[in-house]
Amino acid sequence: MKRTSLMLAALLLAGTALPARAADAPTVQAPVAAGDFAVTNATVAIGDGSGPIAGGTVVVRGGKIVAAGKDVAVPAGVPVIDGTGKWVTPGLVTAMTDLGLLDVGAVDESNDSSAASARFSAGLDVSLAVDPDAPPVAVSRAAGITRAGIAPAAANAIFAGQGAVIDLAENGPATMQPRAFQLVELGERGADLAGGSRVAAQALLRNALREASDLARRSGGKAASDAGQPVDALLTRVDAAALVPVVTGKQPLFVHVERAADIRGVLALGKQFPALRLVIVGAGEGWRVAGELAAAKVPVLASALADLPGSFETLAATQSNVGRMTAAGVRVAIGGFYDLDQPRYAPQYAGNLVGLTRVPGATGLSWGQALAAITSIPAEILGEGAAFGSLKPGLAADLVLWDGDPLEVSSSPVSIYIDGKPQSLVSHQSRLRQRYRHPGEGALPKAYE
Repeated sequence: MKRTSLMLAALLLAGTALPARAADAPTVQAPVAAGDFAVTNATVAIGDGSGPIAGGTVVVRGGKIVAAGKDVAVPAGVPVIDGTGKWVTPGLVTAMTDLGLLDVGAVDESNDSSAASARFSAGLDVSLAVDPDAPPVAVSRAAGITRAGIAPAAANAIFAGQGAVIDLAENGPATMQPRAFQLVELGERGADLAGGSRVAAQALLRNALREASDLARRSGGKAASDAGQPVDALLTRVDAAALVPVVTGKQPLFVHVERAADIRGVLALGKQFPALRLVIVGAGEGWRVAGELAAAKVPVLASALADLPGSFETLAATQSNVGRMTAAGVRVAIGGFYDLDQPRYAPQYAGNLVGLTRVPGATGLSWGQALAAITSIPAEILGEGAAFGSLKPGLAADLVLWDGDPLEVSSSPVSIYIDGKPQSLVSHQSRLRQRYRHPGEGALPKAYE
């Protein structure tokens, strides 16, 4: 069984599709001392929703953005990279992915994204399982992904566990923020996990939040995990303690729901527990309640182009979903990248939303809005908007230099920086492609000679 799994892993890794013109060898970049450099004569996109700036400049000092835009002066002594013909954007951010939690999704031994038989649910902390050497990490980095929100998958309860925020630096993704958010499943999936109905899922969720609130009151100034649980409690002490930051507003609650009625139910939950910091994940019918989402100031992580009624809870799905919610004032990011639906596809999805603006009757996004949906907005939803996600002064110098418009599928990164440090564009896939593209005698294992 182990041997079969390893063979399957090798086949899947070798067959994974590559980003357009991904690097075949390490990119040669000018030495950058202490994260000080400038990129000039490039098309610069700040990532805050504004449009691209032709002939722009980005200045980085000490790994932080100093200035970005038109007519920006380069301080004396700062190394300059000529960006003629290139585009510069912030590093891409994905807020819902399983990067670092698995090598190959089909191989259970390499998959830590869910725990089907665990005694705990809300108390699960995925930051403890992140593997910086998992092949999908390097593949995503080479495509321009520099930061990510790592989310668990619900397996045996409506609570999936606590997600984390990481960077994708090549010396190993650093867990910037463990226990960054809690994820709960409602809707059809939550109903199935709760025993067969949405009523059961709602009852379990509200009971869990009440038990966590009670634990917070009982614990006083002590650590919540040190306080005992009542004999009739449904949650373990570990799970109840993990939900205390949620009910006290210190940790966001990401809620996966799709249909409009379920979204309204989540918004009502916010009235019962006013300290909750809600984020809607999915929202396939979000456009139907866009005004209510905007009024409640609840952001959304949505699939970019889900337009088919693949289930009863997405009967009203439309490609215009993200555009309509954004037009109503909802902060919407493109999210939800798992296994085969990888983060590296984010620029393509964002570009498709721009393309929708040219489809009669459809509602898409402007170019600047689409880039923000994969940079600054997911960073804000993760609670890190003041740290990364745009080229505003003071933020981390996460930069991607592209050989063309980054929202066009024909464009690829040519240089990537995280905290001002250059990153390799080489991945397991690019090495395999280079190895077998022009095989020569003696260059392959004996079985291939």
